[in-house]
Amino acid sequence: MEEYLAREARPEMEEGKGSPWAQALLRALSWLVILLMLAIVLQVLCSALDINPLAQFESALPLLGKGLTLNSLLDVQWHLLVIVGLLPAGVVWLRDAHVRVDFLYQKRSDRTKARIDLLGNLAFALPFLVMILPAAWDFTHRAWRSDEGSRSGGLNDLWLIKAFLPLGMALLALALAVETLRLLRRAK
Repeated sequence: MEEYLAREARPEMEEGKGSPWAQALLRALSWLVILLMLAIVLQVLCSALDINPLAQFESALPLLGKGLTLNSLLDVQWHLLVIVGLLPAGVVWLRDAHVRVDFLYQKRSDRTKARIDLLGNLAFALPFLVMILPAAWDFTHRAWRSDEGSRSGGLNDLWLIKAFLPLGMALLALALAVETLRLLRRAK
């Protein structure tokens, strides 16, 4: 951890490498994008052929319930999109690939750039995460307590997908903490 924080330049990020956990996460998410595309194609085909429900089960399965319908496929698409969008946020932050106002960076020293990043982290990202994390947890907990499920034949156990909101935000908060510690050293 000490070595990671002390690193000024990030050559491993420039070469497309990175930590093994980040690479594993991104690889898994790339497979989820393929699964998302397959769910879209399957839903379009089944809708065009007027096939609904797609499958029915003797007993309820986690997330799917007693059947797989067109609405289930639509829900799967949204759920996969949420996972693919939320989980890599911390990795994107650590790779310095997030959106920023680059005109402030033009012709600035590394120390000034670090100070601008530090100010942005403390003034914008930190307050956002302080507000979103408790709200995200409550959002997920409420869905779990009420055993929330789709009312239109979609997926059940919606707390499972809603749990990705606090998880993704917690990973982003962790990345923000690591990056802020690194910036504190560079801003001196």
